[in-house]
Amino acid sequence: MANSAPPNAGSAWTPLAQRMRPTHLDDYVGQPHLVGPGQLLRLMWEESRLTSLILWGPPGVGKTTLARLLAQKAKSEFVEFSAVLAGVKEVREVVTAAQTRRRLGNQMTVLFVDEIHRFNKAQQDAFLPHVENGLITLIGATTENPSFEIIPALISRTRVLVLEPLSQADLVALTRKALSEPRGLGDFKAQLTEEAESFLLQTAGGDARSLLNALELAVSLVKPNALGERIVTFPIMEQAIQKKAWRYDKGGEEHYNLISALHKSLRDSDPDAALYWLARMLEGGEDPVYLLRRMIRFASEDVGLADPQALTLGIACLDSFRLLGSPEGDLALAQLAVHLACAPKSNAVYVAFNEARADAQKFGPLPTPLHIRNAPTKLLKELGYGHGYQYAHDHEDALVDQERLPEPLVGRQYYRPTQRGQEKTIAEFLARRKTRLNAIKTAKSTKINQENKDSEP
Repeated sequence: MANSAPPNAGSAWTPLAQRMRPTHLDDYVGQPHLVGPGQLLRLMWEESRLTSLILWGPPGVGKTTLARLLAQKAKSEFVEFSAVLAGVKEVREVVTAAQTRRRLGNQMTVLFVDEIHRFNKAQQDAFLPHVENGLITLIGATTENPSFEIIPALISRTRVLVLEPLSQADLVALTRKALSEPRGLGDFKAQLTEEAESFLLQTAGGDARSLLNALELAVSLVKPNALGERIVTFPIMEQAIQKKAWRYDKGGEEHYNLISALHKSLRDSDPDAALYWLARMLEGGEDPVYLLRRMIRFASEDVGLADPQALTLGIACLDSFRLLGSPEGDLALAQLAVHLACAPKSNAVYVAFNEARADAQKFGPLPTPLHIRNAPTKLLKELGYGHGYQYAHDHEDALVDQERLPEPLVGRQYYRPTQRGQEKTIAEFLARRKTRLNAIKTAKSTKINQENKDSEP
């Protein structure tokens, strides 16, 4: 008779993800660049040696499991510590216990700190001397970029190792092990249809814990058939998973990765990629107004005057979203993304402004040429302010030959329009302007030369 008890019966209701933790490095799934033959953690394991580490990677890729396996092989006392629940006081208690342990039995203490990025600077500082003198071997786990979240002094005393999301092959292997082994779901003769397995692997997002939790729930939802088998179909798997929990932290590294992907897709004129990354961020809970601000910035930085309407459309889309809200207003973001991706591109204004700003910083407060200074009083006029200024509207084509830059910058050209979009028209205008000004200069020079010749005795 088939066992109809819940899949985790007989195991004190321990979750499947916990039951499937490997007890030997050879059973560990994933991270071949760290645990494969000849790789760093494999060598540490084989030599029963351990150094302080920061394990950086997304959830569910085996950071805690690795720490436990390494500490066990090194015959060390494994102390698990949550950065969410503990503070400096608890750190000191761990240090005192480590000192006693070393004094009595010369045993190493491995302190595993989950979510170490949640420790503030004072808490991280408390580890420094004890990590440095070897009293504690620190293994920190973090989903956040250590460069941003962990103090440099602590990073310099540890090795930062990057763990990757589990591959499709890794997840398949883990699923098969969980379904076949007695410590997993082996006693329940569970099978997945091809569609159900594909959906499970797809929604796991490289996260073993997410995969095993969903698998366990799906199996528990199925009643055994006449042969005692539990066949998990696609609809059952859909029920178990409901909706994928997106791996996205609006304040963390993944936030910057996704906004970078959106920006570069727009710059490369790829509307499909731009729409995907926009949707990813919106589904992950990103603030739509933040995305609109970034795209409005893009309209100036990467589209510029090649399409002057891009900036206007950006402001209009911002107003539309504020009027409609989400989800109705989300379409305005999509419209703007497609427009920006398909618009002609120019960063000429962006480059020009940066060059002008660099000169402003380099040369400091250069004096304004006298002839273009404001002269609202008699004294200022007597001092030469505004003297010789030529009013453009009094001249043909509203063009005059007079210098407007300070002396050290005469001849500088910051803005160099492209031949794309509206900037082609601007480039043609500036070319005509230059030709006309050169003609004015030539005529002025000829006139001066003639006057000098006529004044000769």
